[in-house]
Amino acid sequence: MREFDLDAARLQSALTRRFLLPALSALEATFLALRAETDQALAVEAGGRYGRPYPYGMCLEITVDVLQRLNARPARPRSAGERALKAFFDNGGRGRQVWGVLRDRYFQNAIQLGSLYVDVSNDTVDVRKAKVEILPMRDSGLVLVRDGAHFARIGRSYWNGTFYANTALPTLAPAFPMIVVDQQGRIQMQTKTAYMMRLFAADGFHLAERWLREGPRPPTAVVQAMRAGCRPEMLAANPTVGVDAALLACARLRAAGTVVNEAWISSMQALFDRVPATRIAMSAPIASHVDIRDKRWTNARPTARIEGVPA
Repeated sequence: MREFDLDAARLQSALTRRFLLPALSALEATFLALRAETDQALAVEAGGRYGRPYPYGMCLEITVDVLQRLNARPARPRSAGERALKAFFDNGGRGRQVWGVLRDRYFQNAIQLGSLYVDVSNDTVDVRKAKVEILPMRDSGLVLVRDGAHFARIGRSYWNGTFYANTALPTLAPAFPMIVVDQQGRIQMQTKTAYMMRLFAADGFHLAERWLREGPRPPTAVVQAMRAGCRPEMLAANPTVGVDAALLACARLRAAGTVVNEAWISSMQALFDRVPATRIAMSAPIASHVDIRDKRWTNARPTARIEGVPA
């Protein structure tokens, strides 16, 4: 399972058919039990974090918590679902946390087990839905973000935000080529998600360049507001603004042979955190497309994988 591909390899598909498909009901029961533990742990702490009662908007937190509980299970499986998972992993099965666009409507975190899509936070947009959904990945409607235009199109409808090219802080633009402004005038770079950072950088920063070249230019007031909130050292590292400076930053990283690994991602995420979210006075609200589904700005998530039921 490659990072930019949800298709399962032949071995993973075979292991899914052998160990997981015959145990789908048991798997669902196992993940529902894990989800019940997660709900007990998170519900009080989360409260109405995203403007509505739990579990609204908590797909990331729920998915991560369920994975942690699965990995912490004792060596001896306690249920038919856990036995199926152990057999799957013992024979070379693989699992990982995935993030992408679900049914062309919104961003979603889920789990990929072989060729299966496992959504343990299926009710975080619509609480009337089942808590857990298990489907063949090809039938799930989940696709990975393809490029900046794809991300912006979903983000505009999902977050009701307006997306611009990041010409305000050019040295950060190769990793974070987008600026988004919401209806209340809040401004922030996008996106701290490791997947998106790797995507923009995977081909020598050409995808980042494409968005910077073709994306809408931010109004002067947005650029000024972003820079006004930055510390002097950040401004010193970005003495000029504009698309040419942002494109030059991409070209320099490419010429330097920048290796996009965990260390680079972590260092850039640290710089992201040094740019405070700010606000611009709005003369009129941005036109609403649909109801805001998730007010999180970055969908930033730790890289997670499934260790499986310990042997």
